[in-house]
Amino acid sequence: MRITCPYCGERDIREFTYRGHALAIARPAPDAGEAAWDDYLHLRDNPAGATQDLWHHGPCGAWVIVDRDTVTHEVAGSKAVAEVKR
Repeated sequence: MRITCPYCGERDIREFTYRGHALAIARPAPDAGEAAWDDYLHLRDNPAGATQDLWHHGPCGAWVIVDRDTVTHEVAGSKAVAEVKR
């Protein structure tokens, strides 16, 4: 699989580290209880199909949001996190 770094161009996936889903996951309050913290730390959706993932490009240090399909591994696009307006 190849991912396009917005700064370095198309690169092999081995230059990137997967960091999870691109959408923010709400962190529980410090006193939320053991079950809430267990869910936050260990439970994640595992979608089959289109998703947006957060990847870190090691050589240049960029954080990249990658649009990809988890079934076919097709990468539909990517953009720098710094360019995304929240």
